[in-house]
Amino acid sequence: MTVIIGIDPGFSGAVAFLWPDMKLEIHDMPVLKNAKGKTELNLHILHELMTPEGDEPHMAFIEQVAAMRGQGVSSMFRFGETYGATQMAVAAHKIPIQYVTPAKWKGYFRLNRDKGVSRGLATQRFPDCAKMFERVKDDGRAEAALIALYGKEMSNV
Repeated sequence: MTVIIGIDPGFSGAVAFLWPDMKLEIHDMPVLKNAKGKTELNLHILHELMTPEGDEPHMAFIEQVAAMRGQGVSSMFRFGETYGATQMAVAAHKIPIQYVTPAKWKGYFRLNRDKGVSRGLATQRFPDCAKMFERVKDDGRAEAALIALYGKEMSNV
């Protein structure tokens, strides 16, 4: 049985581990403030987080993101750095990666861009973790959980 990792990249994203018994473990993307007060990814904690526990094989599903119109060059560069670092943290542990676009996984669940709807569906599908999705800012957690669920259902593991 395989542990599925769902990753919603970005500073407000999250990492969800969906165990074979459907136990869900969610971590906010580990961030810290640099000397200039800017948020950046805590690479050491992210690497630790991706270290597989136990002997079960792991597979990661990472939301495939791209630059968006209207985003500043600097902010898109920083987001790209975080996206690449997240990929590398998974690859460093030799965990297989599959990329999934938001359109693909959200289409599978019949979701739209409303992140509140994603939080609602995550609450329905993982009622034991409902507290993790309560706040508006918990959308990254909900989406990471749903990406992991998509991965599990699509890979039949």
